[in-house]
Amino acid sequence: MDTRERADAARNRAKVLSAAAELFAAGDPRSVTMDDIARAAAIGRGTLYRRYPDVTSIAAALLDEHERRLQEDLLRGAPPLGPGAPPRERLTAFYAAMVDLLETHGHLVLGAETGEKRFTIGAYGFWRTHVLVLLRESGIPDPEALVDSLLAPLAPEVFLQQRAQGVTPERIKAALARLAGALRAV
Repeated sequence: MDTRERADAARNRAKVLSAAAELFAAGDPRSVTMDDIARAAAIGRGTLYRRYPDVTSIAAALLDEHERRLQEDLLRGAPPLGPGAPPRERLTAFYAAMVDLLETHGHLVLGAETGEKRFTIGAYGFWRTHVLVLLRESGIPDPEALVDSLLAPLAPEVFLQQRAQGVTPERIKAALARLAGALRAV
C-alpha cells in the first residue's frame, strides 16, 4: 500500500469520526445507524465497514482519548484519584471523574455502551478492575458480588435519565460520595 492510500484512509477516518460525533450529539446515539454515518461522512458503506464493524465501535473510537486520560490518572495520577489515597477516597474521586466524563461525553458513552456492549468494552473492564481492587483493599467481603452494583450508577442511561430529571452533576457526585463512604474495612 502506498502513502496516498494511507492518507486517503486517514482522511476517511477523520470524516467518519467527525460525522459520527455530530450525529451522536444531535440526538439519541442509539438511533444512529451505519448508513447515517456513511451518508454524513460522504463515504461508501464498504469504506466505513472496512474500518468499523458497527456504530458502537465508532462511538468507542471517539471516546478512546477521554477514557485513556482517565485511566492514566487512575494508574499514575495524584491522589485521591491516583494511587496513595484510601480506597473510599479513591472511589469517591473515581465517581466524580466519571460524572465529569459522562456530563461531557454521555452521548458517546451511550453510543458505545448500548445493551450488553457495556460489559464487553475494554473501558468497562478497566473500571471494573479498578473498583474491584478498591473493594479488596477495603476488606469488603465478596467484592465480586458488589463491583458491578457499584458501577451501575455510572451506566449512561442512568446518568442521562438523572440529568433529564434535573439532577445536577454536583448532586450526583454527592450521592455517589455517600455510596463510596459505605466502604469501610470489615
